[in-house]
Amino acid sequence: MGEVLGLGVTHGPYVLYPEENMANILKRRLQSRDLTEDYKDPANWPQAMQEEWGTDEGLSSAHSHRLRLVEGFRKARATLDAFNPDLVLIWGDDQYENFHEDVVPAFCVYIEEEFHCQPWSGGSGLGVNSNVWGETGDWVLSVPGHRRAAKELAHHLLSDKFDIAWAYKQHYHDFGHAFWRTVAHLDYDRKGFEYPIIPFHVNCYGSRFTRNLRTMGEEREFDPPGPSPERCFELGGSIARFFRDSPYRVALIGSSSWSHAFLTPKNAMVWPDVASDKLRYEELAKGDYKAWKDISVAQLEDAGQYEMLNWVCLAGAMDELNQKPTHTEFVESYVFNSSKVIAIMEPDK
Repeated sequence: MGEVLGLGVTHGPYVLYPEENMANILKRRLQSRDLTEDYKDPANWPQAMQEEWGTDEGLSSAHSHRLRLVEGFRKARATLDAFNPDLVLIWGDDQYENFHEDVVPAFCVYIEEEFHCQPWSGGSGLGVNSNVWGETGDWVLSVPGHRRAAKELAHHLLSDKFDIAWAYKQHYHDFGHAFWRTVAHLDYDRKGFEYPIIPFHVNCYGSRFTRNLRTMGEEREFDPPGPSPERCFELGGSIARFFRDSPYRVALIGSSSWSHAFLTPKNAMVWPDVASDKLRYEELAKGDYKAWKDISVAQLEDAGQYEMLNWVCLAGAMDELNQKPTHTEFVESYVFNSSKVIAIMEPDK
């Protein structure tokens, strides 16, 4: 019988880059021609956002935001090391990286021996390449895969009536941002990450996959939706059953921030839906996973919580195993595009 550890983290890029760049997404939005003057004036922002912005455009807050997140990543890594898994599965989203207009699957499991990329060789979401470790553009991040377990998992899911996609090779991008950043966060102290991984794609962006990620604001028709929270929850449960009945010790990781400012039109894409995030966090902290199963796609989209589908998969797995959170932390932010959550769900000892 296998054992399963649950972890929830973010792959938001902020702590990977210098603090003076951490508010760059907001700063770019404030320069947008389509943004009305009332939204550009901090006096009209939520009070908490004004305080976070401060008199230095968020620089002081960037320092405290980084410290809290790094502390959370270190706690998650310590728990991972103590558990010592045979492999790590990461639920993450694709942002027009491996999937383009030719095909956009709801789910895809990557079946490969190794994953690698040069994370600092191109532009980041913050518009900079410099990083906190001083690594150069030709530096390569490599992580082993677990081809056998990934193949067995794909077989199980297809037999369990989940019509997932699978891939032996990534054809546009070597190692998607949601996956390599998760590894980078959990290896913030650069002691190495030796655990084999299974990257598991979830089409979180659904109706905005090409509209928002490729054209960013250009008027286009909406795309077909991604999978529903209910389906993601059910998929997480099936994956939990597979690993519970397997010989593997596995860590299941849901990776994403929650509401994103740039996905929240009701706030002019200036700040995220923090209030909705807090409601979801209360449900998580209580271990009320089933509350997420009943959320509609429209509700997630209204709150800018597209990427929460990665966490809904995790919630479905933890509900199946009846593993309640043993640690949770809500790192609130209006200025740094999204609030972030850290969660640990340990198996009974």
